[in-house]
Amino acid sequence: MTIVLRTEGLTRRFGALEAVSDVRLALPRGARHALIGPNGAGKTTLVNLLTGALAPSAGDVWLGEERITHLRQHARVKRGLARTFQINTLFPGLTVLESVVLAILEREGRAGEWRRPSASYPEEAGEAMELLATLHLADDAARRTATLAYGRQRLVEIALALATRPRILLLDEPAAGIPAAESGEVFGAIASLPPCVSVLFIEHDMGLVFRFAERITVLAAGRILAEGEPDEIRRDERVRAVYLGREHG
Repeated sequence: MTIVLRTEGLTRRFGALEAVSDVRLALPRGARHALIGPNGAGKTTLVNLLTGALAPSAGDVWLGEERITHLRQHARVKRGLARTFQINTLFPGLTVLESVVLAILEREGRAGEWRRPSASYPEEAGEAMELLATLHLADDAARRTATLAYGRQRLVEIALALATRPRILLLDEPAAGIPAAESGEVFGAIASLPPCVSVLFIEHDMGLVFRFAERITVLAAGRILAEGEPDEIRRDERVRAVYLGREHG
């Protein structure tokens, strides 16, 4: 098993509050790994530590064999660590295709060359269309992102992250605010990503977690309470007591 992302003793303090405490996490290549826990458990803080948005108070982050603890966010992206957020960060005035072409140009260090139309960049536009097809967005290529349903916008955000050619994709509540009929589509696209992309996602909808995650880590009060396959987590009395409730038993 090839571990593509791991932490050792990762800790973050805010004054007297220890939001993340001694977290040891290992993400193998091709993982579909969920991070769950009650509000205030430290999930988003942990993702912020992985991406470099926050510096740890103690511990380390490793990308493959490289220690990246003190690398800035953009440097981690260049090394293959991409992230989406709870709130969409799209280009509302651009079409879906233009948005992805611009993201590809940014990856290549050529974003300053951007101009319309996308046909000015035939190679990048071709790559963008292939990516959109993977996420079932090809029919939306000519539409402005602002006109899309919210679930489709979340897929566009994932497309922008994938345009960086990540090895690891971190998703912060990808189904947040999406109607149930659309959330399955978003997670279906995530599940169908190629095995060269490892996925770690935060999600509150336990139906989606148990349907799509191959492994689950449960945080409580900043610490790892449990980790295992979905059936193990479903049966864990500690997890049911602090988070899942008896209805998941």
